[in-house]
Amino acid sequence: MTLAAIDVRDLVGQPGSSRQTHVEGTVDELGTELARVREEDAVEGDLLLEGLVEGILVSGTLRGTMALQCARCLKDFEQPIAVDLHEMFVPAPDEDTDDYPLDPEGLIEPDQMVRDAIGVELPFSPLHSPDCKGLCPVCGGDRNLGECPGDHPSTDPRWAGLEQLLQQMDQN
Repeated sequence: MTLAAIDVRDLVGQPGSSRQTHVEGTVDELGTELARVREEDAVEGDLLLEGLVEGILVSGTLRGTMALQCARCLKDFEQPIAVDLHEMFVPAPDEDTDDYPLDPEGLIEPDQMVRDAIGVELPFSPLHSPDCKGLCPVCGGDRNLGECPGDHPSTDPRWAGLEQLLQQMDQN
């Protein structure tokens, strides 16, 4: 991700102090087979940085666009994304917490925080429409566009010999 580090030296060790900052950048290779944030699409947000005794609390909203592929009909579409953040940056994060490391020089590297926040919002099975009919499993036609005639034989012709054998056994 290409987000610039945020200098928070003015907030470190200053509980109660705060300031706003704007972040903007791109996300490298973030996605699944059906949902992704493209490298060319910017992610941006306005963040509130607050100095606390423990470290720096970062909160705000990230916005961007997801490129999706419908899980039923494979149609490509886009959808906006807005993710709320409330994350803590501390000098020495404990392995058992979700806190992020605060650089000893007073810098916050927002890359991993942004990737984590957006990554969990990517849908597992996106649909371009809740009533998507999907693709026909027999001919592969898009049922939404009327490409499937719907009058396919009920039995796969490769099983015709077995079907005849079963009918002969039923007659005996």
